Amino acid sequence: MVGIIGLLTGLVVLIWSALRGVNIIFASVLGALIVIATNALPLADSLNQGYVFGKLGAFTFAGRFFLLFATGAIFGRVMGESHAATSIALRLVHSLGADRALWITVLACALLTYGGVVVFVVIFAMYPLGLRLLKEADIPKRLFCGALALGAGTFTLTALPGTPSIHNVIPTIRLGTDLFAGAGLGIFGGTIMFVLGMWYLERERIKAKLAGEGFLAGPNDHIPDLDAIAHDQPHWAIALIPLALVIGTILTPRLLSMGDVGADIALVQFANAQPILWPSIALTLASVVAIFLFPVIRRQPLKVFGAGTQDAISPLMATAAVIGFGGVVVNTAGFSAFTQAIIGADLNPLLSMFGAISVVSGITGSASGGLQIFMATLAEPYLAMGIEPAEMHRLVAMASGGFDSLPHCGAVVAMLSITGLTHKEAYKDVGIVTVVVPVVATLLTVGLAIAT
Repeated sequence: MVGIIGLLTGLVVLIWSALRGVNIIFASVLGALIVIATNALPLADSLNQGYVFGKLGAFTFAGRFFLLFATGAIFGRVMGESHAATSIALRLVHSLGADRALWITVLACALLTYGGVVVFVVIFAMYPLGLRLLKEADIPKRLFCGALALGAGTFTLTALPGTPSIHNVIPTIRLGTDLFAGAGLGIFGGTIMFVLGMWYLERERIKAKLAGEGFLAGPNDHIPDLDAIAHDQPHWAIALIPLALVIGTILTPRLLSMGDVGADIALVQFANAQPILWPSIALTLASVVAIFLFPVIRRQPLKVFGAGTQDAISPLMATAAVIGFGGVVVNTAGFSAFTQAIIGADLNPLLSMFGAISVVSGITGSASGGLQIFMATLAEPYLAMGIEPAEMHRLVAMASGGFDSLPHCGAVVAMLSITGLTHKEAYKDVGIVTVVVPVVATLLTVGLAIAT
C-alpha cells in the first residue's frame, strides 16, 4: 500500500510541478526520488539504470532521439528564417481564409503524421508556419497548441488504419497483425476524435474572438515584418519544396518496399530498418536543399544550422527527463499491483483492457512506452480471455493515446517548450483534445466492439 501511495504521490508531484511552471527536469528527479523511497528501491540502481540508462531511461531516450530532435529543430529554423513558412502561411490564408487557420493546422499536421513524419518533427516544422497563420488570423497561440496536438497526436497516430506510427507498429510485433488491423473500429474512433476535436477548437476560437483575445507573440518568437522581407520571401511553390522533400524522402522507401523488386534495394532495406535515422536524413537533406533555394539561408547557413541545433536541446532534455521518471515507475511493486488489480477486476474484458493500458500509459506519460509495457506483460492474459488480436491491436493503440497526454507527457512538455507557453497558459486546450476527446472516442469504440 505504501508503494502505491508513493507512486501516486510521485506522479502528483510531477503533474503539479508541471502545472506550476517548475523546471520539468528537476520535477522528474524529485518525483522519481519519492517513488524510489516509498517503494524501497535501491537508490543507485534506480537512478543509474531506471532513470538514466535503462530501456526507458532519460539518456537512453535522449541518445536515441538526439539526431531527430536536432535535425527537426534545424529544419524548423530554416523554414522560419528563410521566410518559407511565412510564404506558405500567407498562401493558405489567402486561399482558405484567415478564420480557417486552425483547420489548416490540424489537416497539415494530420497529413504529415499519417505520412510517417514523427510528432516531434511535425512540431518543429509547423511552428514557424503556425506563428504566421495565427498572426494573420489573430487567433490565440494557446489554440495553435490545441490544433497541433489534435492533428499530430491523436487520430493519425493511434486510430486510422495503415498509419506507420510507432503506436500502430508496436502491436504488430507481439500480435502478428498488420497496420490495417481493426480498420473499421479505427475509422469509427478516428472520425469521432477529429469531429469532437475540431468542434471544441472552433468553439474556443469564437469565444476568444468575442472576448477580444487575440494573438500575442512570445519573447522568442521571431515573426518578421512582411514589408521588410518582401524581397527575400520565396514564392509559395518554391517554399513547399523542402516540406515535400521531407515527406517524399520518408515515404519513398515504404512505397518501393511494396513491390518485389523495390523490397530488395539496399537503400530501401536501410530506410525501413532505421525508423529514427531515416527521418533525420530526410530533414537534413531538405535543410541542405533549402540553402540553395533560399537566399537568406545562403548568406549564413552555418549560423542558422547552429541556432537550430541549440533550439533542440531544451525540449530534448525536458522530454527525456519525463521518460526517465517512467523508467523508475515501471520497476515498482505498486505499478505491478495497479496492473494486476485491473486485470482481476470484474469487468468486460475489453473495458478491463482499456483500463489497463490507460493506467500504464498515464503513469509513464508515454503512449509508446505504455504499449511496449502492455504488450510485454499484459497482452497474453487478455488474449486468453478471448479478445481477437486485430481487435486488441486497434483498441489498445487508441487507448494508449488518452491518459498518456497528462501534463507530464514528454510530447506535451516538448511542444510547450518549443512554443514557449506554460502548462497554465495552454494545457487546458491540449488536455481536452488529447485526453478527453480520445478517451471518449475510445470508450465509444469499445462499446461498438462489445455490441458487435
